[in-house]
Amino acid sequence: MPELDDLSVDEIRAHLLAQRGTTYDVPPEMLSDDAREAAVLIPFLRIDDAWHILYIRRTSYAGDRHSGQVAFAGGKRDDGDDSLLTTALREAGEEVGIADSDVEVLGHINHHHTISEFQVRPYVAVMPWPYRLQLDEIEVARAFTMPLSWLAEESNYRTEERHHPDSKRPWPVVYYDLYDSEMLWGATARMTLSLIEVLRAE
Repeated sequence: MPELDDLSVDEIRAHLLAQRGTTYDVPPEMLSDDAREAAVLIPFLRIDDAWHILYIRRTSYAGDRHSGQVAFAGGKRDDGDDSLLTTALREAGEEVGIADSDVEVLGHINHHHTISEFQVRPYVAVMPWPYRLQLDEIEVARAFTMPLSWLAEESNYRTEERHHPDSKRPWPVVYYDLYDSEMLWGATARMTLSLIEVLRAE
């Protein structure tokens, strides 16, 4: 099997066609039946012959539980979105200025259920680099890349157990080491590892 950096665009697309299971931030028995739909875009790009993934850090606001966190560009599905892919592309355009015509969507990984009661569909795409991003400064404080090979290295992240008052069992939360002074953890870290598992699968 090729190393992750050696995967071609067609090989990434083929891996995404082999679906893996849904992932969760919370024990599945705690999920409500009315989770809101959302989608994110996971942009792949090449730097020095290696795959990188584009992340954002959200602007910090008092009282916003997700502000200041590292994330993928994305958000909740609007009534006017005809699909979750439309949601992911629209949000990426609004938040960081990626034009639909500049990305090639390769597929998606299965839904991820978050503690904030969203059902998120992560779409994977490839984009050119360098690229002139245009950040929506109200929502995005910074955009940056992280190498796929670094993200896949087990020594760069850890799993800690958390306890939720509505569940009798602990639940794992993923924390990465700092990269370029940024902390990747929680739902975005879990989606990242789910994607890496798909790319490594036979």
